[in-house]
Amino acid sequence: MTTRPTAQLAAFAAGLRFEAIPAAVVRKTEDLLVDWFGSALAGKGSRPVESITRFADSMGPAGAAANASAEVLVNRSQSSAYFAAMANAAASHVAEQDDVHNGSVFHPATVVFPVALALAQSLGSSGRQLLTAAVAGYEVGIRVGEFLGRSHYKVFHTTGTAGTLAAAATAGSLLELTAAQMQHAFGSAGTQSAGLWEFLRTAADSKQLHTAHAAAAGLMSACLARDGFTGAAQILEGSQGMAAGMSSDADAAKLTDGLGTRWATVETSFKFHASCRHTHPAADALLQVMQVNQLQPADLARVVTHVHQGAIDVLGPVVNPATVHQSKFSMGTVLALVARFGQAGLVEFEQHFNADATTALCKRVEMVLDAEVDAAYPRRWIGKVTVTTTDGRVLQGRVDEPKGDPGNTLSREEIAAKAHRLAAFSHAATPDEITRAMDGLWRIADCQKIGRLLEKTA
Repeated sequence: MTTRPTAQLAAFAAGLRFEAIPAAVVRKTEDLLVDWFGSALAGKGSRPVESITRFADSMGPAGAAANASAEVLVNRSQSSAYFAAMANAAASHVAEQDDVHNGSVFHPATVVFPVALALAQSLGSSGRQLLTAAVAGYEVGIRVGEFLGRSHYKVFHTTGTAGTLAAAATAGSLLELTAAQMQHAFGSAGTQSAGLWEFLRTAADSKQLHTAHAAAAGLMSACLARDGFTGAAQILEGSQGMAAGMSSDADAAKLTDGLGTRWATVETSFKFHASCRHTHPAADALLQVMQVNQLQPADLARVVTHVHQGAIDVLGPVVNPATVHQSKFSMGTVLALVARFGQAGLVEFEQHFNADATTALCKRVEMVLDAEVDAAYPRRWIGKVTVTTTDGRVLQGRVDEPKGDPGNTLSREEIAAKAHRLAAFSHAATPDEITRAMDGLWRIADCQKIGRLLEKTA
C-alpha cells in the first residue's frame, strides 16, 4: 500500500511537522496567508459570495453556540469550521487576486487557508500547526494539479478538483490524522472533486461555488476519516479514479515528485492584476511596449497576444463579457484596461469594464496560439504581444516572468498595500484593522492559540 502514489502523498501530509519545513518556506507561507486574507476581505458585498454566506449562516450554528468558534470574514459572524471554511473560500476567489501555482494551474490559497483558519480557530491550534497544515495542503494540491495535467484543465477547474484534496490534507494535518486516515480522507475528497469551466459562457456564479465546495468537502472528508469513515485507497491513480475519469495525460510520478525536498509552496505566484492569470503575461508585455515607446491607448490599432492553448480554452469563450467577473476572463477587456489605466485592478473593472473606450480597445485585441509559449506552459507563463500602431509601426513585447511570479515577486510592502486596496474596495475593514491583522499574521508562528483576525461588529 505505501508504495502507491496516493498512499505516499497521504503519508507525507500526515507526517509533516513544522520543524521539517525550511525557514524560507515558512516565510513564503506567511506571505501567502496575508495575501489570501486581503482577497477574502475583497469578497464582501459580492452577490454570489453573499449568497453562499447567507446559506452558511442559515445552516450553521449561530453566535456563541457550541462549535461556532470559526470566523466568517466578510460579515464577522461565527459559525462551525465547515460553514466558515465554505464562506471564506467563496469570498477569497471572487476578486481574482488570490495566488496561483503555474505548473499545476491551481489557486491553492482559496481552498487551503479557509480550512486552516476555520479549523485552527475551532480546535484552538497554534500558529505553527496552522502553517504546517497550510504547507501540507499546498504541497498536496499542487502535485495533484500537476498529476491531472493539461487535458484535465481544458474542461475542469483544477482549483475545484485538486482543491478538494488540498483542503483534505490541510484539515487532516490539523486533526492529526494517521497516514492511513489521511489516505481515506483523500479517497473521500477525490470522489467529491468537481468544477467545470462551462459557467464562463453564461457568466454564471459557479467559480465561487467551486472553491466553497472544495474547502468544505475536503474538511468534511478529513473529519469523517478521523471517525473511521473509509475512502478509496487509490482515488488518484486507480483504474476508476480521478485520472481515469478526468484526464488523458495524467502522470502519476508527479504526485510524489520531490516530497520533502522540492517545496512547491515557494513556487506559487501572487496576482498583481485583478483578472484571470492567463491574461497577466500579455498584460505585462503590453505595458512594457507602451512604456518603452511612450504609447497612448489611441495609438493602438491592433494587439496580437501570443498565448498558450490553456489561455485560448479558458478565455476564448468570453466574447462579449456581461458582468464584471466575466470580464476578468476577457483578454481584450483586461488589455484595454491596462492600456487605459496602467493596471487592471478592482476599481478599473468595476467602473470601466463595459465603457465605450474599453469596448473599442477590446475589439482590437486577438489571441493566437504561439508554439514557444505553449511549449513552456504550464511551468512558465511567457507573455508576448505584437502591437501595430495607428501610424503603422509594428512593435514587439515580451515578459518571461509576469509580475508576482517567484522571480518577479511581490515584496511584503507590496503585499500589504494590495491587502489594504482590497479591503478598502469592499469596505470590509478599516486600515487600522488591516494593519493589526497583518502584523499578527506575519508573526503567526509565535501564536500559541489562533483567535479572531477581526473584531466583532456591534
